[in-house]
Amino acid sequence: MMTKTCSELEAILFAAGEPVPVSRISLILGVPEETVEDAAAELSEVFRAEKHSLSVIRMSDKLQLCSSPEYAPVIAKILEQRRPPSLSPAALETLAIVAYYQPVTAANISGIRGVDSSYTVTSLTEKGLIEGKGRLEAPGRPTLYGTTDLFLRTMQIRELSELPPLPEIASTEGIAKLQQAIDALQQQDPSQEQLTITEL
Repeated sequence: MMTKTCSELEAILFAAGEPVPVSRISLILGVPEETVEDAAAELSEVFRAEKHSLSVIRMSDKLQLCSSPEYAPVIAKILEQRRPPSLSPAALETLAIVAYYQPVTAANISGIRGVDSSYTVTSLTEKGLIEGKGRLEAPGRPTLYGTTDLFLRTMQIRELSELPPLPEIASTEGIAKLQQAIDALQQQDPSQEQLTITEL
């Protein structure tokens, strides 16, 4: 039988439908963050033991309730998501720069890549993989970009420190290595959005 905190956590995550900071859950329930962490572990164990259709995932300092991987095929059918979203080599390069060097401005990204990256930055923002994290205290106050919770979820990692070493991305071989690193992280789990490289 689940503890009260565990049941309350399940209700909060179900109702929220999106990642919720552990600190906020702690404040709402009036319990220490460690208690919330323990409740999340307990809830995950209950789901596993009962072969539940849901699972609890951790992204940085947030928790989210998601469907279990084995139900991905039927969920994909109902949502009509037959093909995973894909990224061009330019988009993947840009995403890697943001992930490894954040927070960065569009000008920083363009400088590293050697080409104008404004369109690619906009595209990645629209896909929800990067977002504005504030503004640089400089003339024009350009937007500083960083990765999102969706990026962590897509890569199936909890923290940015879990990213593999950054390969040399200014070459075909480097792009291939980056795709291999993505594939290894995702372990071809069909329940998650997957990043794949396509030619422009």
